[in-house]
Amino acid sequence: MSSLINILLQGVLLGALYALFAMGQSLVFGVMRLTNTAHGDFIVLLVFVLFVLTNLAHMPLWAAVPVLIGIAFCGGYAVQYTVLNRVSSRDPLPSLVVTFGLSIVIQNVLQEVFSADPRSLATGGFESMSMALPGGIALGLLPLLTLVVAVVATLLLQWLFARTPLGRVFRATSDDREIVQLMGVSPRRTFALAMGIAFVLIALAATLYALRTAVSPSDGPALLLYAFEAVIIGGMGSFWGTFLGGIALGVAQQIGFHIDPGWGIWLGHVLFLALLTIRPQGLLPKTA
Repeated sequence: MSSLINILLQGVLLGALYALFAMGQSLVFGVMRLTNTAHGDFIVLLVFVLFVLTNLAHMPLWAAVPVLIGIAFCGGYAVQYTVLNRVSSRDPLPSLVVTFGLSIVIQNVLQEVFSADPRSLATGGFESMSMALPGGIALGLLPLLTLVVAVVATLLLQWLFARTPLGRVFRATSDDREIVQLMGVSPRRTFALAMGIAFVLIALAATLYALRTAVSPSDGPALLLYAFEAVIIGGMGSFWGTFLGGIALGVAQQIGFHIDPGWGIWLGHVLFLALLTIRPQGLLPKTA
């Protein structure tokens, strides 16, 4: 029984990281109906920005993270305003092609500058610290921190969209950008602001991912796949659905790892395909 509980708990903690990966993707799709195929590479890019801040600029991690968040917001705003707004339309193909091109560029630039070697952040042993529970269950402090950040991010996003004037602008622009434009709101700035917020979420995911494991420039496509699966499992544009989708994916992978080390990733993909067949709209397809 304790073994089953341990598998479920470790799956939830792993799924919280996947939920953070997917939260920015869910926000971008919910507001702009844009599928960002460079999402995973943006996570990796911000990991290497954090590496530059901590290892080359010699900033302490507690000071580097706020700087990274500021860089991420400005970068996301600029990318959307100058590049992606030009291809944002009801036809998804132009944005898919452009973000795919950005993905290729980011991977090659990172490999050229940093080489293909994985890099990791020095955490002073925090990544290996854990707390003991009855039954021989140990919960890592870093995964617990990831779970807390994922829950808080989901709560804040839900509050932003449901309770604030900015959230109403996001929802109105998503529903009918032409009408919103007639009312004096600039969809270009609205979309850029949404992308900036999405990049803040990406920065948080990048930080926690870099603290957890070594990162290489070619990791982006795998991270995009996890984020995409979490969004689809949870329901496109639903923040709590995305959170639950990440948790479901993590639990499925953890069960697979317990059965056989080679089954973990595969079982997560099986869950994704099964839910896509049985319930294609996702677990919670609509954000209130």
